[in-house]
This record gives sequence, C-alpha cells and structure tokens, in this order.
Amino acid sequence: MMETKSMFLTGLAVVFMLFQIIHADGVKGSIQLNSGVFEKILRKHKAVLVKFDETYPYGEKQDAFKEVAAATLSQDDILVSEVQVQDYGEKENADLAKRFGVTKEDFPVYLLFLSGDAENPKKFLGNAKSADDVKKFLMKESGLWLGLPSCLEDYDKKVKDFLQASADKRPGILATAEGDASKETDESTKRSAEIYVKTMKKILEKGDTFVNSEITRVEKLKDGKVSDKKKEQLNERLNILTSFQLSQREEL
Repeated sequence: MMETKSMFLTGLAVVFMLFQIIHADGVKGSIQLNSGVFEKILRKHKAVLVKFDETYPYGEKQDAFKEVAAATLSQDDILVSEVQVQDYGEKENADLAKRFGVTKEDFPVYLLFLSGDAENPKKFLGNAKSADDVKKFLMKESGLWLGLPSCLEDYDKKVKDFLQASADKRPGILATAEGDASKETDESTKRSAEIYVKTMKKILEKGDTFVNSEITRVEKLKDGKVSDKKKEQLNERLNILTSFQLSQREEL
C-alpha cells in the first residue's frame, strides 16, 4: 500500500515537472522580469508593457499576449515583458505585485510604463482575451505605431501628412490618397484604403473632432446586436480610426 502511494506521488511529481517544461517556453518578443532587474529594464525603453500573471500561464489570454508580443518585434521603442507571480514556495515576484496593487484574482494585469517612470503606470482595463484591444491600448497610450488589422502603413503615413498640413493643403493630400486608393487591386487593401479616404473627407467636412465622435459611435454599434460579418467590418473601421486618433495625439 505504501509502495503504491509512493508511486502515485512520484507520478504526480513527474506530471508537474512536465507541465512546467511545457509551459516554461519563452514567448517570442517578450522577456521575463523580476524585482532585481525591473527598474533597470524600464529605463532602457520608451514604453514597457508588463503583464502580471500566474506562473506558467496558458489559454486564450496567454495566446493574446503572445500575439501582442509578436506585433512589437519590429518596434524598437516598445518592450513587452511578463512578471510571473508565484503564490507558493518562495513567492517570487509577489513583492512587485504588491507594489503595484496587483492581485491574482485579476490576472492577467497589464501595466504600461512610459519613459522609465516606474511610479505611474497606465493600466489596461479592456478584454485580455483580445490581442487587438491590448495593442490599441498600447498604441494609444504610447503613441507608437504597431499596425492593427486592416491598417495600411502607407496610408497611416498619409494620415500624418494630412493632419499635420494646414487647412488649404489638406484637400490636395486627400486627392492623392483618393487616387492611390482607386489604383489598389487587392480587395482587402482597397476596402481599407477607401475607409482612410472617407475618414479624411469627413474630417474636412466636420473638423478633427470627427474622429473621436466616430469612434464612440462605431463602438456603440459594435456592442449592439449586429451580425458577425458586420462586427468584423466595424472592427476594421475602428482600427483605422484608431490610427487617425494616434496621429492626432502626436500633433498635440
């Protein structure tokens, strides 16, 4: 009987070790942080996104985190990192969690640290299962470009030129964007380009405040009773509107 119990416990230990190995793989584009290097790392980057989570996280929320980390690979000014908080044994990183008021009931918790400021992080309050929501938060708060689904880098550059231009120059930039959009052959690219053009036209008609009011309107529509296809279209529009919003923030 004792031998059977011992074998059972040994089996559990092996299973636990395998679980650790499986889930200890690093996330591409992310680094692990602890209290020993935390502030040293913050000082090295313009923006550091830190995810506080349990040890060996997995599931939809971790998949979203992996997607966010991968999206930042080409952006040198953004570092994505993870603090795994242990609630057993030596309780590693529990000191960091306590310092920033993070509890395991809220895991995962995203905090964004800007320009080395370790005292006033911005907290993500959206859906942790949505990589796009986390990326929007990161882009809005940091002002750095990542590129959301349906966004086009060339047209985002046009948006910056458009918003930086004086009122008399904007129609010319719009005309150029409209001409380029008409030449697009890929259906998805053309659809996105047309949204950029329509938004520029609306800004000429209603002013720069149109962007924020339109984001509010589209978000309400998306949260209502709409088909999956319509929701997808609204998400495309929201992502592009976010690019306009970010460019506006840079001008302030």
